[in-house]
This record gives sequence, C-alpha cells and structure tokens, in this order.
Amino acid sequence: MWRRPGYAAAALCLVAGGASCSDRPPAAAPASVAAPPAAPASSAPAPSASASASASAPADCVTGTLGGMSVEERAGQALMIGTPVGSPRQLEASVRRYRLGGVFLAGRSTRPASALRADIAALRGASPVPPLVAIDQEGGNVQTLKGDDFPRMPTAERLGRGPQDGLRDAVRDSAQRLHGIGVTVNLAPVADTVPASIGVGNPPIGAFHRQYGSNPAEVAGDVGTAVTASQGEGVLTVLKHFPGLGRVRANTDVSRDAVDATTTATDPYLQPFAAGIRAGSAGVMVSSARYPRLDRGSIATYSKPIITGLLRERLGYDGLVMSDDVGAADAAAIMPVGERAVRFVAAGGDMVLTIRPQDAGPMAEALAAEARRTPAFDARLSDAARHVLAAKDRAGLLPCSKTQSLP
Repeated sequence: MWRRPGYAAAALCLVAGGASCSDRPPAAAPASVAAPPAAPASSAPAPSASASASASAPADCVTGTLGGMSVEERAGQALMIGTPVGSPRQLEASVRRYRLGGVFLAGRSTRPASALRADIAALRGASPVPPLVAIDQEGGNVQTLKGDDFPRMPTAERLGRGPQDGLRDAVRDSAQRLHGIGVTVNLAPVADTVPASIGVGNPPIGAFHRQYGSNPAEVAGDVGTAVTASQGEGVLTVLKHFPGLGRVRANTDVSRDAVDATTTATDPYLQPFAAGIRAGSAGVMVSSARYPRLDRGSIATYSKPIITGLLRERLGYDGLVMSDDVGAADAAAIMPVGERAVRFVAAGGDMVLTIRPQDAGPMAEALAAEARRTPAFDARLSDAARHVLAAKDRAGLLPCSKTQSLP
C-alpha cells in the first residue's frame, strides 16, 4: 500500500505498499511451492516446517490471553487502524474502546525520536493488550520517518544491486531506530518481482523502484536477508504484496483494474514470499489485485483460494496475514466498510488494515455481529485473533510474554 505524494490527503496522505551483483551467492535451483512430484524446477520452494512452527508463539501465553477475551475484544484484535504520524495520540480513544490489535502510523514525518517515542508509548498504554505499532519504512520513496534521527535509506532496487552486507546493514540500522521508539512492525520487505521488460511501467512497485530486482531467485535471497536483519533487531516484518504486484499495470490504491493474468500456484515469482516465510517473517500482506488463474471471482483480499488455499495450505504459512489498505484504496472499496473486514477474515486473513480512523467502529461491529451469527465465523475470528496475539508475543507485547522487548 502506497500512494503518490499528494494523493488522498483527506485519507491520511501517504500510505499505508535490475540484476544482482556478482558477489551475491548463486541462487539454488528452486523447488515447487508444494513440491508435487511433477512440479517444474522453476517453481517457488516450499517453506520448511520449522519456519511455520517458529512463527507461532508459546501456546500458554497466547491461549490464556485469547481465552479471556470477549467477542468484541477478538474483533478489535483483527483490526489495524491508521492515524497520522504527526498526531498519533488522536487514536488513543479508539485503541481503548475497541481494543485494537494494531495502529498504523501514516504519512511522512521529520519529528525527533523522543517525541515519537512518547506518542507510541501513549498508544501502547491505552489497552491492557497493547497494539502492534506499524509503519512503512521501506526506504527510497516509501519512508515514513525521516530527519536527523531517521536518515534516508536507498531504494530496494539500489540495495538489491549491491552486496548482501550492504542490504543487511541498512535494514539493521533502520530496525534499530524503529525499535528504539517502540515501533514493532515494519510493513516491509517488498517481495514483489518486477520483470525487466516492465520496469517503471509497473505503477505500484517498479515506477518507484521498490523491488529488489527482476530475477525472483535473487529477490528471494534479498528478502530472506531483510527479514532476518529486521527481526533480529526486534522489528517484525510483513512480506508484501502476496501473491505479487510486480506484473500489474495499475495501482490498486487508485484503480480497480490491477490484474495479474500470469501468476499460478507454482509460479517462480512466489519464490521471494516462500523465502521470507522460511526466514520466519511474522507477517504477510495480501494484495488487492486480481489473479484470475488463482481465483476468477475475487480480488486477492477477499479470496479464500489465495489466502487459505495458496498461502496457508500450499505454502504452509502459519503466521499473521494482513490485508493491504481496504479503507481508501479503490480496489478494495467494492462493498460496505464493515463487510470488507468480514470478507477478509472469512477468506483466511487475520488483521484488516485501513488507513481511515473512522472505519474502526463499523469494522469492529461487523466482525462481532458476524461472529455472533455464525459459529464457523466465530471460530475463524478466534483463529485470526490468535495469530495477532502470537505476533504480539514475538514482539514482547503481551503481559505474559517471556521476553519484554520494547524500550
């Protein structure tokens, strides 16, 4: 999720979403996504079982926290609501009222780290189960925090052309700065691969050099490095935008015409997502484009075949699944606000992201109402809340977490 500068100031401003050098180790021949016997050698590799297991939090802490929640509190956990990074405390009342699972700091800021740290601490203190605090700090054109305390980062494309050590150091430095102010989630890295033949003709990614490269096997190596470097410094990662935005010719933020007619369940362009999953990424963000070879009926946001079938079952991912923005983005705004949250969770998603603060109430109420009406959805909502709480446990946010990692 990302918007051009100046687009949607009324919707919280900006966001939400080349070949490698020869010193990079050669990529191993990829296996199939699900490793079926006849899968082509160029298909994306399946994550190891240990990667999925490592994404789960200790059952005693998460289960105990979940067991004490009402249906309204579970609904709140499934929401990440945006607020302007310049005045985040205005969301405190919503965090307190709806027990929000997450807060997204939207826009651009050059405020000092000390001021940001105080505001984030206030948001965390507004709920007994503190929210995840997320930001878009990819680098290049997509960098929410700038200024003396947050130096400008190169674009992913530039980092992808350089040595792995350079990428690792850049991500580590950025994550250390984010962790220092209490940010627990960076909506990065971008795992989309933009073919060289499309390049800047790809509006959401290539036009702003947000991709690590044009070769999915090499991008996979960069994504794995970025995940390890960020999470090693205490900032959880979210791979985006599954199953890939690198081949679309429209931006889902401003158009309903973003279609990838190429991607299949064994597509080589899934390799970077599989690599990020193997590296233990806490989250995956689902795109709002259409993938007719995976699901003819729905955009990925509302697609059970894509979220549950491909991501959960075929790739074996058991971590946190987030939506891209479903508030202001044109592609997702094809149904009433509350129904957008219900459809995403029903499809297998866990955390609904909207950059519009006013969506918190309608979405929370719709999720709780559907859970009361339908036992199957109630169980799915509990599962979604469990994934959110597991991510919080990894971040040291739960009162029962073994490691309190926040500053």
